Amino acid sequence: MSIRRTDGVGREKAKSGHPQRTASVKPGSRCLDSVQLNQLETSFRRWAEESSRSDVRLSRRRILLIFLLIRYTGAKLNEVLALDLLHDIDHVRQSVFFRSFAGGEETENKREVQISEVLSAEIRTMLADSAFRASFGYAFGIDPAFVRRKFYERAEESGFPKQLGAPEMIRKSRGAELMQSNIPLPAVQVLMGHSTPGLTSSYVTFSRDEIRQITKHFVEKEASRKTSARNCFFGKIRVLQCGDIQSLVEITTLEGHSITTVITNDSAGRLGLREGKLITAEVKAPWVILYKGGEEPVCTAENRFHGIIERVNAGRINTEYIVRISDQIELCSVITTGSSRRLKLKKGDSVWVLFNSFAVVLHTD
Repeated sequence: MSIRRTDGVGREKAKSGHPQRTASVKPGSRCLDSVQLNQLETSFRRWAEESSRSDVRLSRRRILLIFLLIRYTGAKLNEVLALDLLHDIDHVRQSVFFRSFAGGEETENKREVQISEVLSAEIRTMLADSAFRASFGYAFGIDPAFVRRKFYERAEESGFPKQLGAPEMIRKSRGAELMQSNIPLPAVQVLMGHSTPGLTSSYVTFSRDEIRQITKHFVEKEASRKTSARNCFFGKIRVLQCGDIQSLVEITTLEGHSITTVITNDSAGRLGLREGKLITAEVKAPWVILYKGGEEPVCTAENRFHGIIERVNAGRINTEYIVRISDQIELCSVITTGSSRRLKLKKGDSVWVLFNSFAVVLHTD
């Protein structure tokens, strides 16, 4: 398996380490897929923190929060902007309660949508910031047209046509993402706030509590994929090329890394692999090798990531290293303590993370 640092569409990053931005949406595409949605999220997060002015960063974080709520709940822009962030988000149930509107007027009905523990914690952290509360309180109070302009800007910065960054398209993309993840249709309809009459008998009827449990299971599993704390990459198959005995599989991950592995045709068949299929790639920590230094090593290992050591857990026999290779991905390596002493690795050191092309395991949910 070989890994290249890319912008999510197969184009490698320039030597400077910054992505070469290019459109990654096929002509005629009507929404973004999971990988492209994550590219957009990365753009929002980077933009929210890059200003040197604290007031600008606060304002941008408010836009980021609006994006995250639409991205992970599939809510409409007017529903998000109408939220009372203090009373409409239940961090115990990890739910957001959206108000419904009819004829431009608010009704008494509310729709509950599950969010992950990770997103709930991030929202709590934002609201706990006294400067954030002092500036905006618990209501967004922002012009929808201004929000749209910022969404368009982030889409174009990510290399997408700006219309695909519209709040309505993010909502539509979320719905497609849920369906592709095999969540039962009734659960998707409830989560998205769609009316449910006309469901055929081919679908199982779920209680609201069952739908909530299904959705909670999905969003937590989805969040754990994104954190990828233990050498786990979630993405979709971009290229599947079958040979006489083995198949070459190239995966684009949520963060835009390109992963190529070779597995047997029998394994590819059992996994039901096809282009566009979502899949998880995992690498065991003992198979991960560390190389100290900033320059890329000349070696036979096909898989190479550059990162910074975040944590070191030293033991009598083995030592564990946690290396951050991007904002949301850490890789774990376990080496002998004797090797650790020779390498003299410590927290903050720049290292290359390497592993062999046969060290990866693919599996589907």
